[in-house]
Amino acid sequence: MNKKKIIKLAKKDFEKAWIESEKLVKKPHPDYEYPRLKYEIGESHILYDTVAKLREAYLRLGFNEAVNTLFIDKNDVYKQFGPEAPAVLDRCFYLAGLPRPDIGIGMDKIENIKKLDNNIDDNDIVNLQEVFRRYKKGELDGDDLVLEVAEALKVSNEEGLLILEKVFPEIKDLVPVASNTTLRSHMTSGWFISLESMVKKSNLPIKMFSIDRCFRREQKEDSSHLMTYHSASCVIVDENVSLDTGKAISEAQLKYFGFSKFKFVSDEKKSKYYIPETQTEVYGYHPKLNEWVEIATFGLYSPIALSKYGIDKEVMNLGLGVERIAMVLNQINDVRELVYPQLYKKLEISDNDIATMLNYNYYPVTDEGIKLMESILNVWENKKDKTSPCEFIIFDGEFLNKIIVVKAIEEEQNTNLLGPASTNNIYIYDGNILGIPENIELAVKKVESSPEEYKKEDIVKEIPKDTKIIYDAVEKGISTNIRYIDALAAKTAYKIEEALLTGLDELILRNTIARTLSDVNLKLNDIAMNYINNENKLIDIRGPLFSTIKMELK
Repeated sequence: MNKKKIIKLAKKDFEKAWIESEKLVKKPHPDYEYPRLKYEIGESHILYDTVAKLREAYLRLGFNEAVNTLFIDKNDVYKQFGPEAPAVLDRCFYLAGLPRPDIGIGMDKIENIKKLDNNIDDNDIVNLQEVFRRYKKGELDGDDLVLEVAEALKVSNEEGLLILEKVFPEIKDLVPVASNTTLRSHMTSGWFISLESMVKKSNLPIKMFSIDRCFRREQKEDSSHLMTYHSASCVIVDENVSLDTGKAISEAQLKYFGFSKFKFVSDEKKSKYYIPETQTEVYGYHPKLNEWVEIATFGLYSPIALSKYGIDKEVMNLGLGVERIAMVLNQINDVRELVYPQLYKKLEISDNDIATMLNYNYYPVTDEGIKLMESILNVWENKKDKTSPCEFIIFDGEFLNKIIVVKAIEEEQNTNLLGPASTNNIYIYDGNILGIPENIELAVKKVESSPEEYKKEDIVKEIPKDTKIIYDAVEKGISTNIRYIDALAAKTAYKIEEALLTGLDELILRNTIARTLSDVNLKLNDIAMNYINNENKLIDIRGPLFSTIKMELK
């Protein structure tokens, strides 16, 4: 059973399709079984590298780490933000859940259940009613419902799921109902709740930090806004705390990231959980960036907000946006590209990467086929310029337990055995794939070896105007060391193997004009092909091949 059949079956019978999907699991090749299967060290994410450095910086400054609650009741938002709370809540996500329905089992439903399985009796129905009662009261978790229904009716899990789907659609049609609980939009919301308990249990001063996610219901995500971000926040609680504390912490923290100078500017936002005129923006100057960058904000918590939590001490709070610091230090202009590079970062592939993604399409399978490929190539290389009509025997003898003769032929008058593009070499340059004629390749190399004797300008004059790039390709690009005849010889040997194994007595292989990679027996990885198309790069391997190979069974 293949994937398409299982996906089709899932639309009719999900449970059966899910069980059948087990058959798709394949036994791996012995080389890819544990313990032979190895994994190398992976690449870390820029965002979490920044989190790690911030953690280390806070710990070195003597702060202890805390995990603040992520779920904030809207009443706490009013305590902390006062009249500003409605504006804050407008940007908050409210948590919602599915209500537990009161599921009745009438006669019509009992009849439908028994239609699906006539072995179900009245006692089983009573057991099912008890399951629904426990589900309604919250004594039974939703993810255990299918199992409990199946056990109550003495049927399989698959039948239990089917009965829920067919007989009780009200479960599937439930609509979420919002609660008064929000997801934390500011780390401050978590600090007030944590400090309410901590000031009763800890000696002063209290120095804590937390680096964690916050959530904001943005109208849309763009280059500077995401619906979830990381706040690197700290608090200092003591009898006497001043703005100078915030300045000193900011400087110490940011020096760790290479910032050399600092300035502090009064923040016009004036959040109500800070004492008036204490909310301060921090700007740091980074020598490598050669500019001032807004990095953090700090202030002193308002005694009004603190009193709602029974805190009569002074509290300094400083917050840094982790994504902001990471963007600045890595000179990334789009926060989406920073956080979700797999979705937003522009695909970048080097010429060397493209070279590794360009492969032969057909290649001989047997040792005899490989030797035949070499013989074909040898004749083509040595006889390519012979005037036609002409014929050259490549192989005459036993091949794959059959006696055959293989010839290179050209029957047309006054031409050559091979067309002029047959010895073109494939180069990769600036994302382009180019077939370079042998004479141009040799000429460019002469200029490189003897610039005083051979002039680049003279060679460029001989190159057609629309293909000037080929000089730079030879000079600066990567040679794949694949000539057209190399790839075509491999294809020819493979096709002869295939012909003999399928019972053919004769085979004629003709190559005329190269227009695409497949015409010269090459294929390109889809990733590289997408990159070339998206970046408007070239795949130019045009040229006349005009080769003919004939195989006959003797």
